[in-house]
Amino acid sequence: MAEHLLIGITSILIFGIGAQWVAWRFKLPAILLLLISGIAAGPVFGLLDPDQLMGDLLAPFISVSVAIILFEGGLSLRFSELKNIAGIVGNLVSIGVVVTWVITGVSAFYLFPLGWELSILLGAILVVTGPTVIIPLLRQVRPSGQVGSILKWEGIVIDPIGAMLAVLVFEVILSTSLSAATSLAVMSIVKTIFFGTLTGLAGAGMIYFLLKRHLLPDFLQNPISLMVVVTVFTISNMLQHESGLWATTLMGIALANQKSAQIHHITEFKENLRVLLLSGLFILLAARVELSSLMDNLNWNLVAFLAILIFVARPIGVYISTIFSDINWREKLFLCWMAPRGVVAASISSIFAISLAQNGFENANQLVPIVFLVIISTVTIYGLPASWVARKLGVAKPVPNGVLILGAHDWALKIAEAIKNEGFKVLVADANWKHIAKARKKGFETYHGNILSEFALDDINLDGVGRMLSLTPNDEVNSLAALRFGEIFGRSHVFQLAPNTKQHTEEKEVTSHLSGRILFDPKLNFDHISKIMAKDDVITVEEVTEDNKPDEAEVGQEKIPLFQITSNNEIQPFTVDNPPTATVGNKIFYIPYVEELTEV
Repeated sequence: MAEHLLIGITSILIFGIGAQWVAWRFKLPAILLLLISGIAAGPVFGLLDPDQLMGDLLAPFISVSVAIILFEGGLSLRFSELKNIAGIVGNLVSIGVVVTWVITGVSAFYLFPLGWELSILLGAILVVTGPTVIIPLLRQVRPSGQVGSILKWEGIVIDPIGAMLAVLVFEVILSTSLSAATSLAVMSIVKTIFFGTLTGLAGAGMIYFLLKRHLLPDFLQNPISLMVVVTVFTISNMLQHESGLWATTLMGIALANQKSAQIHHITEFKENLRVLLLSGLFILLAARVELSSLMDNLNWNLVAFLAILIFVARPIGVYISTIFSDINWREKLFLCWMAPRGVVAASISSIFAISLAQNGFENANQLVPIVFLVIISTVTIYGLPASWVARKLGVAKPVPNGVLILGAHDWALKIAEAIKNEGFKVLVADANWKHIAKARKKGFETYHGNILSEFALDDINLDGVGRMLSLTPNDEVNSLAALRFGEIFGRSHVFQLAPNTKQHTEEKEVTSHLSGRILFDPKLNFDHISKIMAKDDVITVEEVTEDNKPDEAEVGQEKIPLFQITSNNEIQPFTVDNPPTATVGNKIFYIPYVEELTEV
């Protein structure tokens, strides 16, 4: 028994995190792979039985996990983004919800043997999109203009609204009379909004007070914020059933938009926790689905239902919601092509199906397989071609192959020019006006100012940029820049020069987690490379062929590789740790090695 439970826990971690890695590596929708992995772990291989593993804890675990995910989503929402899109977002989460609900509910009644009650409930469940699917897709697609902010706000705010709607329909279905159902619905809406708002703002106020007064040490900020989130969710649900999702979402939004207390540690922790919870949730939910029930519902009726969801309900909802807006037709089309269903739909359907079956609804067991097939299908249909659709509609940001170079001194501009001549976007940043003026004369995009200042990221345009080379003479600035931009580009894509210390002892070196990847050669510090690059035309280019592969005797002894351009048009700087492999078709850029400068 104990071994079986251990296998189940291990399966959740292996299949969940493994699916996330594969999705990242091959740029696929993570939710799709998680669902497939959950089905494989559960009904296919029999490694995981969620009900046996967690018993009565399964439903509370699902609810609390969704609440934490929505809180993390709320932390990413800024009121400043609503300046021009507030009306569109408001329409999508109100008018758009009603339109989707009605069309989906009516379609379900005529296509599935559910009856009116269950069809209306299915329509309510499927109005949600959710941050668990939208945000990963937005990171992959990188939509330009206002589209990304609209979809992010819609995806996060619509989850608690959709959950509340589904709960209202569920309670009305179980009520005994129409008048009682109407009264119950009105009171539930009022109580959900009131208690959810009250507890959510109270939780945000508590964390704000503790952080503002410096009453929390750094190592307790994350555990206590997590404790408050779960407490707020629980209290709100005790005051009004299923109001906790609204409370935690509002709590995250309130914390994200206050200006005084620093919530950086909390935000970073919640992002990591979200990946773990999301992976576990989808594996558990998918593992509960019976493979036979999925196959039984995989028919032409489902195809017709999906077609109505994708090509009728979503476009009509978007059209009505944006009819008086100033976004163009391309952006509207992309909004129509981005409505995958996520974890809230999966969790709500799983919980309601059990209660409905216990109350005599014979076809309630059909809800879960239909919802899961809709999730799998919409994530596949919307997600896989999303980048292609965005590019065809002209609403995608450039592929981030460009380079941000910190430092606009003479030899930094030589490297920048070599990269730019290969067709890459190059953005040069420096606090020295003379350097910036020289860079502008050479035609570079520039940023003049302290790259570490509070407002730098608001002023600098990083569209199409995916790597940073910190080439300043100040080791501390290089390391701090690597720390800051590592959060934006990823730590594997931020690079800096070797330190300028003459004696490279372990005591004087900056630890690796506080710096970027060291460029070129451990001896090639700023002073060293400045003397090498003082000559003109010092950078040479060689194409790698079968007959002209890099000679290990020459590389490092006679010439030092700076970076290479791969055959698929990717720039790869050479680093001390794990340098890129030179393959046929690549172009490598070198500078000469000067022996007498090794002691600089």
